[in-house]
Amino acid sequence: MPRLVLPLAFGIVGTAILLSLGAWQVQRLAWKEAVLAQIDSRIADDPVPLPADPAPDAHGFLAVKTRGTITGDELHVLASTRDLGAVYRVIAAFETEDGRRIMVDRGVIPTEEKNAPRAPVDVTLTGNLHWPEETDSFTPEADPEANIWFARDVPAMARALETEPVLIVVRETSQSDPAVTPLPVSSAGIPNDHLEYAVTWFGLAAVWVLMTVFYLRLMRSQTRKG
Repeated sequence: MPRLVLPLAFGIVGTAILLSLGAWQVQRLAWKEAVLAQIDSRIADDPVPLPADPAPDAHGFLAVKTRGTITGDELHVLASTRDLGAVYRVIAAFETEDGRRIMVDRGVIPTEEKNAPRAPVDVTLTGNLHWPEETDSFTPEADPEANIWFARDVPAMARALETEPVLIVVRETSQSDPAVTPLPVSSAGIPNDHLEYAVTWFGLAAVWVLMTVFYLRLMRSQTRKG
């Protein structure tokens, strides 16, 4: 019987650790769902004027409304959508009525329209401030000569367009026949894998219990035979 104490203790401790990890992921799931609900609410709020000094922490996803000119200066970010397949996001310089120069994510165009002329246009637009986190160590470098980017990197794009590091993702525009299809910001692209992680940890806990029971029975059987 003493031979069973160590594997039994090992099984109990391992199961407890795996269950605690699963419970922690359930807590993280509740937290993440609350955060996403808050973001969804902020996205759908009534728009306000563009803040004087927007910042990611204070103004992320803030609904804003402004008027000005979409210039002919634009960058193209290679992307894809479920309905259209491969597309380019059009990130354009935008000059507000009060003289500021920021960026707007106008939306998407088919790849074959990449080099089609898009003249400057005066518009009133509604959208959301956004600082996407799309770059990592695997993101290819932009190709300035071909004007192809592979992620929305707000600081880098602002330097290229000589604007403030501020991006409005367009939701609606007063342009009657926009040359670009808006692709509004949403919380759908924000990862929320905590449920899958919780199921994984609880599943591992169940496997751990089964393996512990099997091993204890095997040892007990060998002890009786001996």
